[in-house]
Amino acid sequence: MNRNHLIAAALLITVTVTASALAQTRPGTPTPRPATPQTPTASNAAIPNSRIAFVDTSMFGDEKNGITRYVNIGKALEREFQPSQTELVNMQTRLKAIADEINRLSANAVVDPKAVQAKRDEGGRLQRDLERKKEDYDARFEKRYQEVMGPLTAEIGKALDQFALQRGITMTLDISKMGPALLTAIPAMDVTQAFIAEFNSKNPAPRP
Repeated sequence: MNRNHLIAAALLITVTVTASALAQTRPGTPTPRPATPQTPTASNAAIPNSRIAFVDTSMFGDEKNGITRYVNIGKALEREFQPSQTELVNMQTRLKAIADEINRLSANAVVDPKAVQAKRDEGGRLQRDLERKKEDYDARFEKRYQEVMGPLTAEIGKALDQFALQRGITMTLDISKMGPALLTAIPAMDVTQAFIAEFNSKNPAPRP
């Protein structure tokens, strides 16, 4: 029994003892009758009509048919991080070249252990450096993505709520996240392009 139950039990005992004492000191006082428990009534709340629609959020970034502002921000991020991406690709290429060179040295009839070990050490250093730079790149990209794309995605979410409200849609599902869970759906349930067209018309992208 927890603390609240102990307190409630103590209060009940106190009230019972007090009522008994009053009945003894004041004859003729009627004994109070316990209240009759009320039977809960069944809820008659009406169930609203449901109308479900699908939206493919993966289309928001489509260069030809997507949300223009979304596409433009994606391109700007790509340009901003292109130098770092190129550096990582070059390091991966160099690491593969070192591995190929180690295999070539090991395949010789006369193997130079020092040369092989030197290449392995070089490859190990490059591998660690690559991993460090990759982690730094991922962290910087995620932070920058949230800074520039976060406000837009929030705006898109509000616009999607308004879009559904105006059309009597009670539930909107992201079809890109459902995968094999979606078995059948008529094309009319997909309102992706209708929403994108409306958002682009109401929220035109600024000129570069």
